Amino acid sequence: MKKLMMIAAMMIAAVTVNAQVAGKAYLKPMVGATLATVTNNDNDMKFGLVAGAEVGYMCTDNFGLSAGLLYTQQGAKADGVKNTLEYINVPVLANVYVAPGFALKAGVQVGFLTKAKAEGLDFKELCNKTDFSIPLGASYEFSDFVIDARYNLGLTNVGKDVGKNKNSVIMLTLGYKIPF
Repeated sequence: MKKLMMIAAMMIAAVTVNAQVAGKAYLKPMVGATLATVTNNDNDMKFGLVAGAEVGYMCTDNFGLSAGLLYTQQGAKADGVKNTLEYINVPVLANVYVAPGFALKAGVQVGFLTKAKAEGLDFKELCNKTDFSIPLGASYEFSDFVIDARYNLGLTNVGKDVGKNKNSVIMLTLGYKIPF
């Protein structure tokens, strides 16, 4: 009887520990900064802002999926002129936890251009309206706070009829996980 009680207690403990991570959904509001440029031009990186939220689901203790909606300022600086590209980005990421609280991330992202300006001039009609990219990164979680660093490798040309200029964006954010 003691052995049976011990086995039952161990099974309950295992299920409880597993329920604390795997099968857990969350919402993560996040804010941060971007350093962006456009490839194949003589550009400098441009500072911008990023804000939005992601929802995620832990499929196992070490693997989760997330999808987000982020407002992102991108673009580049050339000869002191800031070319501002603003997008609503939708990243879908796989998150692999390689150590407690530390995840490596990779996925796909589609962005929808909302604004394209330089020195007050609108050049949105010269740009592709969608931007596809591959986000790669890492995050560290502590007390439900998440520091996330990503690099978005652009796959789509920024301009409709101009060369092979793609977005290249480094993003650093701070988020807070709200379980549900």
